[in-house]
Amino acid sequence: MAGGTYRQTVIFDLDGVLVDSFGVVRQAFTIAYAEVVGPGEPPFEEYNRHLGRYFPDIMRIMNLPLAMEEPFVRESYRLAHEVVLFDGVEEMLRRLRVRGHGLAVATGKAGPRARHLLGELGVLSLFDHVIGSDEIPRPKPAPDIVLRALDLLGTGPAEAMMLGDAVADIESARAAGVMAVAALWGETDGVELLKARPDAVLHRPAELLVLLGGAGPQPAPTACGCAAPPVDLPIARGDLQAASPTSATAAHRAESSARARLTRRQDA
Repeated sequence: MAGGTYRQTVIFDLDGVLVDSFGVVRQAFTIAYAEVVGPGEPPFEEYNRHLGRYFPDIMRIMNLPLAMEEPFVRESYRLAHEVVLFDGVEEMLRRLRVRGHGLAVATGKAGPRARHLLGELGVLSLFDHVIGSDEIPRPKPAPDIVLRALDLLGTGPAEAMMLGDAVADIESARAAGVMAVAALWGETDGVELLKARPDAVLHRPAELLVLLGGAGPQPAPTACGCAAPPVDLPIARGDLQAASPTSATAAHRAESSARARLTRRQDA
């Protein structure tokens, strides 16, 4: 095992990890809210804090009508052409396939919608299995979806890791007994995610190849047996030094904060 972090199986969350769907999710939620609830400012910021969970569960948590699901799904399909893969994701996935890793997606989306989206993006065939939250008894943060992926891939928790951008992903991974890895290259709330104490933190998709070994210098193992993340990689959502398991340089923090502000302006 390279650096004590080699895992045969890699399980990914979808939105915010593989695909940049933040703008589409905002549009779909806004339209669904207007159609079902009526005029007024849609509480998207609160909704965003629950991303990673199954949509009906989020509606129950927020005390919003479950009837919002139909227009939300409809608009998500209509706007799917606006969703893109994050830079570096396709190359990372293809390299993992060449290395022989088992790959699965475990998403808060419904399975058919997730498979449709990945098919439109031309990467569905790179995964052994794509599992939606409508296809297991209990969605994240319960471990069911991760355990289902392990069962389908014929592997155990010790040989797997889960990459996610939400606290629900980290909690689901931990409950399933797999290595929990935080992905910070999307629109995630990095402070909250890091408070969940993931086993490793990645700032770019290519860093997964390093974490797994065979692609450059390896992180040193920590006392828990998990690899410590690189100590001088930028944190993608501002200054998270109080909560981060790593310690970024001041220059990197300033650069990351500027990049995050630019991203938020572009999304506005």
